[in-house]
Amino acid sequence: MNTINTFTAVIKEVDDWWVGWIEEIPGVNCQEKSHQELIESLKITLKEALEFNKQEALNEAGYNYIEEKIAL
Repeated sequence: MNTINTFTAVIKEVDDWWVGWIEEIPGVNCQEKSHQELIESLKITLKEALEFNKQEALNEAGYNYIEEKIAL
């Protein structure tokens, strides 16, 4: 099964900056001078966080584990 993951960005303008974070992934937050730059930064940061979390989980699992997809 090939699914597209979607996440929720909470975005607001504060003074001359656009700030935002991803609701579902703690620690994924950015600020940029434009809305479009913010969206791009959030995408990059989210991808990096997901990859880091995946690697960390696999490292913790060690050996003799299985990976199983779970869809909601």
